[in-house]
Order: sequence, then C-alpha cells, then structure tokens
Amino acid sequence: MELYNLKHPSQVVGFTEALKLGLGKDRGLFFPTSIPVLEDIDSLLALPFVERSKKVLGAWLADEIGQERVDALVEKAFNFDLVVEKADENRHCLELFHGPTLAFKDFGARFMAQCLNALASDEKINILTATSGDTGAAVADAFFGLDKIKVVVLYPKGKISLLQEKMFTTLGDNIHTVAVESDFDACQSLVKQAFEDSDVRDGLHLNSANSINISRLLAQICYYFEAVAQFKRQHNQDPVISVPSGNFGNLTAGLFAKAMGLPVKRFIAATNSNDTVPRYLAQGDWLPHQTVATMSNAMDVAEPSNWPRVEAIVDKMGWSLSDITGVAISESDTSAALSDLNEAGYLSEPHAAIAAQALTLNMSGDEKGIFLGTAHPAKFKDVVDRELNVELPLPEALAAVDNKAILSVTLADDFSALKEHLFKVL
Repeated sequence: MELYNLKHPSQVVGFTEALKLGLGKDRGLFFPTSIPVLEDIDSLLALPFVERSKKVLGAWLADEIGQERVDALVEKAFNFDLVVEKADENRHCLELFHGPTLAFKDFGARFMAQCLNALASDEKINILTATSGDTGAAVADAFFGLDKIKVVVLYPKGKISLLQEKMFTTLGDNIHTVAVESDFDACQSLVKQAFEDSDVRDGLHLNSANSINISRLLAQICYYFEAVAQFKRQHNQDPVISVPSGNFGNLTAGLFAKAMGLPVKRFIAATNSNDTVPRYLAQGDWLPHQTVATMSNAMDVAEPSNWPRVEAIVDKMGWSLSDITGVAISESDTSAALSDLNEAGYLSEPHAAIAAQALTLNMSGDEKGIFLGTAHPAKFKDVVDRELNVELPLPEALAAVDNKAILSVTLADDFSALKEHLFKVL
C-alpha cells in the first residue's frame, strides 16, 4: 500500500510508516495513491463479516504485510457482533455499539492497536489523541496493558458525558488522561501542535490514534460492507446511508467502501448545530463557527480534520461533492427525532437520532436507508433519560466504571503546559 501526504504529495510512505507516523509533514493527512476495486461484490457480501473483512483489508494491505498477517489482525480485532436492526418500515440502524466500549470506535481502535503491536512491536510508541467522547474509551481499552505503548488522551472538560469520561479516565497504568479547559477543537489543535514540535514528536516517539490515522479508517470500511450485506438480504435495492458526522472519519470510510465497489445509492452527512460541512456543501464557503455544545457531544466539531480526505476521494473517483447531502439537525429536532424513534419501538441516542432524522428528510418515497448507531444509548444515559422520561439500566461495561474515581489531570488550553506534562508522564 502506498500513501502520499495531501499537503506535500512528494512525501510518499507505505502503510507501516503511515501507521507509525499518524500525520505527515505540516499536519498533512496520508491518502492512498490508488483505491482497490473489488470483484464479484455479490459473492463478497454473502460471506460472514470476519471472512469478508479479511478480503476487504487484504485488498489494501496484503501486498505490504501479507494476507496471512492481515487475517490474524482481523481475527484479533473484530471479535464482537454488529447488527442491522429495523427501526421502522424505511429506516434501519447499523448498530456499531456491541464492542467492549459500546461505540463504533472499537473497530478502528482495536485494529490499530493490533497493527502497532504486530508491525512496530520493537519500538517505543507513545499515543497522543483527542476525543470528543467515544474515541478515548475505545483507544484506552484497545491499548490498555500493551507493553512498550503508552497513551495520553485529551478531552474537553465538562463537555462529554460522565459515563463516557469514566470509560477511559479510570484505568491508570499505561493510560494517561487530560481534561482540557476548552472544546474538542482545542484538544485536536493541541494534538496537532505536538506533532509539529520536533522535540515532542521525535523525542517522545509520538503517534496519533485519532481517525486521522489511516489504520482506523481502513477498519471502518469493513462495517459498511456488513451493513449493505445485511440490508440487501431483506431489500432488493441499494441503501441510502446517513452518517452522524463530527470529525468525518466515518463518512470517509464509507466513501472508501463505495469507491471499492460497495453498492450504496448515496450518502448523507448528518451534523448537529456544528454545521460547517452542510453550509459548505450548500454555499461553497468553508466558514467554521465557534463550536456549540449540544446533546450529541461527540459531534461537537467545527473544523473536522478528515474533510480533506473526503474531497480527495471525490476528486479521485470523478464524483461531485453535490453527491453528498449535508444536513444539520437542531437541538429541538434532535429531541423530536429521539422521541419519534422511541415511539416506533426503537430506543436510540442523540447521534443516531440525528442521522435517522436526516434520512427521513432526504429519502424519496421508494427509498430505504441505513443510519449508523455509533454508541449504546446508555453512554448518553442522562440525555436519553431526560428526553424520553425513562430510566435506562446500565450495561455491564458501564456499571463496572460507574463508581470508579477519575484519574485525569486538568490543563488549560496551552501547548507549553501540555508539553511539560507529556515529558513528565511519557
């Protein structure tokens, strides 16, 4: 697999190097020089998830690391279920929250951890990542206890749910967590500054586990194939897929899947009030506003890092950005969408409700669609309980951390303070 830096195309690396570097020169994202196209999609969709995923990821990686190693990585990383559940007559939810931390990030984080453990196991590695909610838990769980790898997770203080926070701030050992007194965009900026500082990047052997790391995106491609496979067993048509979007790694993976040959009719990029992309798609001007705190906090991102990859895929495939529908859902409409799903008999949470509502607003009468359920409703228990007037029981993974002490340190939005802290703990 060959990748180049979108900001500096002359920087060309293989998968293993991109995996270890995370970002290229000047914060540039790595992007594949070619996208493999799969043959006989119908036969591929008939396979079980793990067996199909070996072929999907092998198309990207076998030439560099060998198919046998790809198979082993997939078997170790993808050892939990995913289900397409009917929400109503026209909408189905791809439930991605049956992994160990109850969120879709388990797919990418576990695959990345296995890749690093297999391909860079002789090197000291320090992971620095930012989370708007679920990445922190998935990364912490995936890397917890691994020799020679330490993790630092930055998150916006007071802007993620308490249960989300406890999923990754109570572990200790090789997992260090920092509550930043600002928003997610500031956390993401601090991570990028660290990678630009050669003393920090090289001195601490930094890597990033955000969706900017290509290994995570490749893993996420696999569940789009599973979504369509399950959907087409019930419906003789291609689905519209609505993606709850924050940093836009999820949509990027979906577009890669479509470019590989997956039959998706079209994609909807569904956001909350942080609507940079829907406004850009409608008006052509990239004008991020100040980040707004919402009940769908994992999507509270004003400047999504993965958007350049979206545009690169569209350009490479000869598509048009107009093929992507951008939809912003207000707080009041999010609340209504959550209630509508519940009345239809499907219990959800705010992020999935936004994607479900975007489907309703943008499907024609004969279309059917899939929206992504990116987290277990109980990870947003306070919101779901309040909005639906229910009392959600805690699943085992959340009950286990409910009474644990948070081990984070609190820092200002200041790179010098972060730098000092990194050299102290890593």
